[in-house]
Amino acid sequence: MDVIREQGIGFLGSRLKRLGERMQAGAARVTADAELPVQPAHMAFLAALDGEARTIGQLVQAIGISQPGVTRAIGQLVELGMVLSEQGEDQRQRTISLTPAGEAVLARARVHVWPKVEDAVRMLLGEDADAFMTQIARLETALAATPIDVLAARSTSEVLAIREFSDALAHHFRDINAEWIDAMFRMEETDREVLDDPRGRILDGGGAILFVEARGLGIVGAGALQRSKDGGLELTKMGVRASARGLKAGEFLLAALIARARAMGGDPLYLLTNAKCAAAIHLYEKLGFRHDAGIMARYGARYERCDVAMRYPERG
Repeated sequence: MDVIREQGIGFLGSRLKRLGERMQAGAARVTADAELPVQPAHMAFLAALDGEARTIGQLVQAIGISQPGVTRAIGQLVELGMVLSEQGEDQRQRTISLTPAGEAVLARARVHVWPKVEDAVRMLLGEDADAFMTQIARLETALAATPIDVLAARSTSEVLAIREFSDALAHHFRDINAEWIDAMFRMEETDREVLDDPRGRILDGGGAILFVEARGLGIVGAGALQRSKDGGLELTKMGVRASARGLKAGEFLLAALIARARAMGGDPLYLLTNAKCAAAIHLYEKLGFRHDAGIMARYGARYERCDVAMRYPERG
């Protein structure tokens, strides 16, 4: 399993970094075979200094990496005797130039390293080599104009979305609800009847089942509106996977269920729960449900675990 590859385009940066490391490792072996005392990462600096002395700032612009990265590489090349760092006319800047040894290494790299590495890359990419390089150039130009974080802030993609019930999603309805029921209570017969046959027990009776999908995670929550014999609508079997906590998926789903209930015209809209479900009760209160003794007396005997009954206000 290749995690980075399977994550898709969102991990492009990590994938390119890994690809670059693999390519540089191979290029380093080619460089060593040519008996050159430098690393592939140094080659761009030698090329940038070919026939022209530059300042650190100019090298930053020419190579396109950070100033600390340039300073570190130049320090290594100074130690290797490949470049000379001298005080420039402006006392605040230093001028970097190739030494004779650096010029000799550059000449050998042009003959014994660069052509071999280029041929190897073209063998890997085949006829797509030039198109690939064009795409890389486009990406570099685009990133120079607008960083990833700025583009991400402009994204209009929905993180959460509501999905309608389908038989293909039925297992999510059971699994999500079984997860929280088994964790906090015990499965009752009335639970099994609904979870094993959501179409027959909810949809065929005029109810509705909605799911919330989180981008990148899939279906993370489910909830139902079940018709009562007296025309009411029970908000029931609503749960969100533990893996989706923090996304406000429950609030998003609850708001959609309330809107659907209003469109369906059922009254009262109510729910039955247990005081142990404190977080859920807080959410119900936040979106408008109120504790109601009449609902408890009217419907509360349906579940052994029920000790909290709530009602959504009627339209004024």
